[in-house]
Amino acid sequence: MPELIAPTGRLHSSWLAARDEWSPGAHQDGTGLRLAPDADLDKPEVFSAWVERLRQQSDRSVAVGEERVHATHWWIVEGDSYLGAVDLRHYLNALLLDIGGHIGYSIRPSFRRRGLATWALGAVLPEARALGLDRVLVTCDDDNVASARSIERNGGVLEDVRTTNAGIKRRYWITL
Repeated sequence: MPELIAPTGRLHSSWLAARDEWSPGAHQDGTGLRLAPDADLDKPEVFSAWVERLRQQSDRSVAVGEERVHATHWWIVEGDSYLGAVDLRHYLNALLLDIGGHIGYSIRPSFRRRGLATWALGAVLPEARALGLDRVLVTCDDDNVASARSIERNGGVLEDVRTTNAGIKRRYWITL
């Protein structure tokens, strides 16, 4: 059974194996990799520092930096295997309102088509409600049929499809 856990340094090897399944430079929504854009995450000490930044990003008493928002990060795991990531952005800025939404997720390529994205998105919705949100915005690329299905299975209602700086995005609202 998969579960959501806080990011942890103990899954370094599994996380590296998952990372290597993606094409170089591929965007992995919900992972928080933008917090370590040039870091050598192969090094355990660098990886541990990044994991700590991920964990601190949910602490509203800690500044997150310009153009960032507070977010809670989880890893989707089964035993000691890293399967993917999901994050809940506590509020939206202009960029997230247009492109990214409240919740981002990605599943490692070898574990797709197993319902993990649908499950992870559903598991995070109560967390959004606990933050006081009454609805969340979830977006996906227009051609990402699997992600659109995951969002719709969790009650997503399509607001629009728009051209953005990051390509054509489908924007859904889920009422909590």
